[in-house]
Amino acid sequence: MTIEPPLDTPGNINVSHQKIIQVSLRTGPPTREELLAYYPAKFTWHQLKTFVNSGDLGLLKRDKALQERYDAWSPEIVKEHGSMENYLINHRLQWGKPDTLSLLPSALDSDTRLKDVSISPSKSNQPLPDTPEYFKADIPFDSEFISIIQNSWPYSVPIEIEHTLIWSRVPIFHPDLIPPEVDTRIQQDGLRGFTGNDELPPSPSTLPECLPALAEWGITMDKLVRSPRGSPEIEQMVRNAGREIDGFVKRRWVEREWETAWFVNPPRLQSVPGLAHIHVFAKKKEYL
Repeated sequence: MTIEPPLDTPGNINVSHQKIIQVSLRTGPPTREELLAYYPAKFTWHQLKTFVNSGDLGLLKRDKALQERYDAWSPEIVKEHGSMENYLINHRLQWGKPDTLSLLPSALDSDTRLKDVSISPSKSNQPLPDTPEYFKADIPFDSEFISIIQNSWPYSVPIEIEHTLIWSRVPIFHPDLIPPEVDTRIQQDGLRGFTGNDELPPSPSTLPECLPALAEWGITMDKLVRSPRGSPEIEQMVRNAGREIDGFVKRRWVEREWETAWFVNPPRLQSVPGLAHIHVFAKKKEYL
């Protein structure tokens, strides 16, 4: 397929200098050019924020064709490594190191990617000193307890939005953060938050306006899985349960430069239940 991808950096976009290139359809994780050519975004930034804030994180979808590509790729990975969890732990997640394996580099790479980093198998059974009880806002970006990577199989987001994953060796859901009064709700709905914008995120009441974008998945209002809104006290408990994540996201994606929507899927939606992880949709403010 022939495309004219906006390959320039945000501050240097010059349409007249874009090159027409041929993009071959490969197998395995896609490149940025393949996403542009074969899997164009189904959702806008506004729709993504609406879905995150709707209460049902199951509304966030990967392009169906890209999902089929993943489904064709993953059995060989499982055959080679024994399980997807083993693949992540022993290969993809370079604990404490920059993400040098991604085909979808981040705008933060120039700040965080180390030069000449050698890739060696990660070892999940190595003893780690002073293990924190749970994921905390002040955990160092290069801590051996976490791995920050670009999602090799991103959801159907606009190309300028980075879909980052923060994998954690320590729990994200923890009793010290989640009071019993909201535990059942969070186990069903997960956690979510927004940074870098003084305006409130789209109200869940506006969700019907965005549902046409989910028509090919057959999503209707009666199929949503979400808890009813609670009292102000309950809603505050839910927000507080994500305070450590929110603090970390604000450190990593500085609010004067980035707007984000972050979330942690509940167990019913987790693709790899044995590994805790946070999703971050990050949009650099040059694009806003």
